[in-house]
Amino acid sequence: MSDLNYHLHTEADRTDRGTTAIPLSILDLAPIPVSGSAAESLSRSLDLAQHAERWGYNRFWLAEHHGMPGIASSATAVVIGHIAAGTSTIRVGSGGIMLPNHSPLVVAEQFGTLESLYPGRIDLGLGRAPGSDPLTAQALRRGPGSDGQDFPERLRELREYFRPGDGPALPPRVRAVPGEGLNIPIWLLGSSGFSAQLAAVLGLPFSFASHFAPDYLIAALELYRSRFEPSPHLERPYAMVAVNVIAADSDEEARRLATSQEQQFLGLIRRQPGQLRPPVNSMDTIWTPQERELVHRQLSFAAIGSPQTVRKKLEQILEETAADELIVATQVYDHQARLHSYKLLAELMR
Repeated sequence: MSDLNYHLHTEADRTDRGTTAIPLSILDLAPIPVSGSAAESLSRSLDLAQHAERWGYNRFWLAEHHGMPGIASSATAVVIGHIAAGTSTIRVGSGGIMLPNHSPLVVAEQFGTLESLYPGRIDLGLGRAPGSDPLTAQALRRGPGSDGQDFPERLRELREYFRPGDGPALPPRVRAVPGEGLNIPIWLLGSSGFSAQLAAVLGLPFSFASHFAPDYLIAALELYRSRFEPSPHLERPYAMVAVNVIAADSDEEARRLATSQEQQFLGLIRRQPGQLRPPVNSMDTIWTPQERELVHRQLSFAAIGSPQTVRKKLEQILEETAADELIVATQVYDHQARLHSYKLLAELMR
């Protein structure tokens, strides 16, 4: 894949444009609100993607989660096709596909099909976590040797399937059709140093999941950049950072909207995942002081407030991370308020 075009902006490009012109993307968790349905959630995801395309967002990613009552994107490749079919220019992809859950050949065929249907618009972001609880992970993976430890080998096999047909195949004589010879950008995703180092060695773009695991962000970015080896796919390191952003007309309204996200994370801490709940005026009667501290720590990498407050926080984040791109997650109960948040963000980042 020596001619692969990753459609990325280089670090020099970002510097020339200035911090407010940094590429901005969306990580959609396809939230299912209380009393809502997966069908409604997927319809709203498409509506968000269509608005995002008009507002100038760079890419629209969906994440693989299983057994989560509040997330509708478990069949991630299918949802990507749904979004790509309803848009025309925005890049659409996975943030990500959990590779240990799948046969590399199946992933190559699925994304080869997507790239064939929507050429030049598909991204393949890969992770090695199960995206589920242990019981669901066992149901998905169906046997030993699928715990993520063989991720580098699975990645190597997957990349071989995308090579042109006259190159070596792995396993012998197995071919991905569609998939073979297609230029599909592969990203590595992570919340620790494992994928950061692997992305660096392979010369691939890297995205860090700081929207739920911010503690190791800076160390992972330093590891990725310091060990990066140029490849035919990427000349310089390219790091995308995931950020929780909730923008509203006032700080008070944004903080109130953010309580839906806080309730969702609280449910995960209590091992009681559920649908996205309406915002509340105060969380004090819902969580304990210890739970509040845990939730705030997980959500510490966030910009919540009025446009002015969000701008100040994002400038701080860009200063700390030197991110080449931001990918934004916005868990808001009301769909119109969620759209308004993304519109405000697009306007202030121009």
